[in-house]
Amino acid sequence: MEFKIIDIQPKKLIGKSLSMSFLNNATGVLWASFAPSIKEIKNRVGGERVSLQFYGDDFMKNPSIPFTKWATVEVSNFDEIPSHLEKLELNAGLYAVFHYKGNVVQAASYFKNIFTEWIPASEYEVDNSRPHFEILPIGKYDPMDENSEEDIYIPIKLKK
Repeated sequence: MEFKIIDIQPKKLIGKSLSMSFLNNATGVLWASFAPSIKEIKNRVGGERVSLQFYGDDFMKNPSIPFTKWATVEVSNFDEIPSHLEKLELNAGLYAVFHYKGNVVQAASYFKNIFTEWIPASEYEVDNSRPHFEILPIGKYDPMDENSEEDIYIPIKLKK
């Protein structure tokens, strides 16, 4: 499992959010409602899209627990925000970053390995006070393509 530990800098994001659960996953609906608005967003940084989740501490134990998911892009400032979109500030912090290659169907087992094997065997624990997110690069990310690529960011802190 390829990974690196990095300390990210704060990021400014603009997008849409939606409450969902793993049992009632509405990721496709969220991105379909946000994607047409991307061209309206000024001051974008890079061409990537950012899929971001705020989980509670028990999110892995019960697939019906709701969480908030965001479909976003990074911007340099919040000077002009389209009225139907929201702003989100991502705080700096320590993250484990995993490079994933595969389609969305295979991703569930990859995420499971991160949380059930890598995290317990590492010197880190998940820090759910900060969001989890994925960077989806333009031209390399297609959820149904088995050659799709993305970087998965898991918020971490040293174990006590």
